[in-house]
Amino acid sequence: MLLLLLPPLLWAGSLQEDPGFELRVQDSVTVQEGLCVHVPCSFSYPRAGGNNSTPTYGAWFQTKDNPKTDVLVATNNPAKGTKRKTRFPFHLLGDPGAGNCSLSITDAQRRHGGNYYFLLDRGLMRHSYKRNRLTVTVRALTQTPDIRVKEPLESGCPSHLTCSVPGACDKATPLTISWTGAALRAPGLDLEASNSSEILLTPRLQDHGTNLTCRVTFPRAGVNTERTITLNVSYAPQNLSIGISRRNCTGRSEELKHLGNGSSLPVLEGESLLLVCAADSNPPATLSWAQGSRTLGPSQPWKPGFLELPRVELGHESRFTCQAQNSLGSQHVSLHLSVVCEYDFGCHAPNRLLFPGPRELSHPGHYSRRCQTPGPERPGC
Repeated sequence: MLLLLLPPLLWAGSLQEDPGFELRVQDSVTVQEGLCVHVPCSFSYPRAGGNNSTPTYGAWFQTKDNPKTDVLVATNNPAKGTKRKTRFPFHLLGDPGAGNCSLSITDAQRRHGGNYYFLLDRGLMRHSYKRNRLTVTVRALTQTPDIRVKEPLESGCPSHLTCSVPGACDKATPLTISWTGAALRAPGLDLEASNSSEILLTPRLQDHGTNLTCRVTFPRAGVNTERTITLNVSYAPQNLSIGISRRNCTGRSEELKHLGNGSSLPVLEGESLLLVCAADSNPPATLSWAQGSRTLGPSQPWKPGFLELPRVELGHESRFTCQAQNSLGSQHVSLHLSVVCEYDFGCHAPNRLLFPGPRELSHPGHYSRRCQTPGPERPGC
């Protein structure tokens, strides 16, 4: 009698599958809170019983300690769909009639972790594939959003930025997305772009190097994640300036001083002069020097903005121009170098004469003549 009762017990869903009943699904799957996961699944069953017109239904259940309390989480049976626990965002994506039991989990939450099995319901045939259980593990959300920027960002030019979270499903509960950053700030007003995965940003040059943050909230799971990027904004050269540092014959040096565009600089003949050109630009500008119309090579190739005149001579009296150029534009700044000599200067040669007088450095704007030396030789300072 025991042998006669055993086969029906096995068919009813013990850990031993009946011949002809097979299910192919992975043993386990891990998903982060708020995200989704697709679990491929296929099955087969004996074709005896029923006919082609018999509807084939499938269902996924979460196992409990008491089999009578197993929870229906997904089914394609409309008559039983109302009994599905709506707190389980599980969806039977496959067509059981074609042997497809693929499962989708959206808006995953910690309480969704557990063991699940598939059940076939076709006419008089009802079979639970409990031997091939699926273990679902839900971990804390660590996935951060992806911010896509159509680079390069250019000052004054609109650009689209998008924010998305890998692993988030289209069928999930709509996400809440917010953007924050100085680049979104209008003069005197803080702005925050909300509930939009895409924004249109028109960056300014002062936005270069500032942060932009996208924050994504998963309402159903009650978790959020964010990512912050540093904006790389390209702009033409700005704020070009010339700094000077000089050392006289006694070896005394001056600290670096900055001059405005078009300035006139009186310099003692024989002094050592360093001209330093600097510009604010992105990408970094190429700096070059010119004396009059003649282009000068850099004194130090690795420092193209530096122009050194080890010993100022009369031939240096002219206009010096620095140009900064990158792919977005150029800017130039210049100064006029006036070579002068002071009669009482300590290292001055005794046969040096000064015209019109020693006040030339004190009031450079009133005098334009330089020192002259009688005779063919002109000893330096």
